[in-house]
Amino acid sequence: MKRDFNEWLKTFKSSICDYCYYVDFEKVYKNIDSIKIELNILNSLIGSNNIENDFEKLVADYPQILKCIPILLAVRGREIYAIDGDGEYLFNFYKPNCTTKEYIMFMQKSGLFDLIANHVINNLVDYVTGVEVGLDSNGRKNRGGHLMENLVEDYLIKAGLNKGKTYFKEMKLSAIEKKWNIDLSGISNLGKTEKRFDFVVKKDKTIYGIETNFYTSGGSKLNETARSYKTIALEAKDIDGFAFVWFTDGLGWKSARHNLEETFDVLENMYCISDLENGIITKIIGGIR
Repeated sequence: MKRDFNEWLKTFKSSICDYCYYVDFEKVYKNIDSIKIELNILNSLIGSNNIENDFEKLVADYPQILKCIPILLAVRGREIYAIDGDGEYLFNFYKPNCTTKEYIMFMQKSGLFDLIANHVINNLVDYVTGVEVGLDSNGRKNRGGHLMENLVEDYLIKAGLNKGKTYFKEMKLSAIEKKWNIDLSGISNLGKTEKRFDFVVKKDKTIYGIETNFYTSGGSKLNETARSYKTIALEAKDIDGFAFVWFTDGLGWKSARHNLEETFDVLENMYCISDLENGIITKIIGGIR
């Protein structure tokens, strides 16, 4: 039964955020654990009445506490540059390159001494946890690039497939050819192009090369992707024992619907999240247990 493209496009979703998209707490906790001892040592400065002298003593006894300082200012890295009327400095907090007096100056001018000494905070571990959560939000764009891939993998697993046994992740054409002794030169431009599929599934006599993506907004990339996958779809039709599968979604396709429809017309195995929810993987590939 021929599917209706317009009805199919209406099911596309505006977002694909999963529960771990917003904050990678595992990464946050790992970063905290790497400096937790040093942060607890610095906690002794909270409420200090003579924080400059106390800090100087701590640095003398525990110079490793310096590596905690950048994250107190929400800075990733080992160095911080600063300049004012007293000169310019490039402070290294992992391999100290300044005197203790200069690090004291940094703590004063950056406002960290005031933050620590005047009870604005009660615990540096808790404070840095909050900083790490805030900084990790910057990683959402990177995580977003893998959300469709992760979602499709969830459904592959639900269909009974096992990673490394019945489905394979990020597999190149050359690796597919070698593993299953199949000629894919029709896709690789006679071996000149090393295409890599997000997933590869082997079921009975068919190898499925799977691509995944999700677009929240439009742009020229979508048209390029649609045209590229249309080419692969046409090339794959002449290869016995190989099928190209594309899972895509997102409202970004609304602005590139014509190119998407052209691919839809020639690629039988082209699906969206709604299709995944309706068990399409089991229908086209079948459960493997």
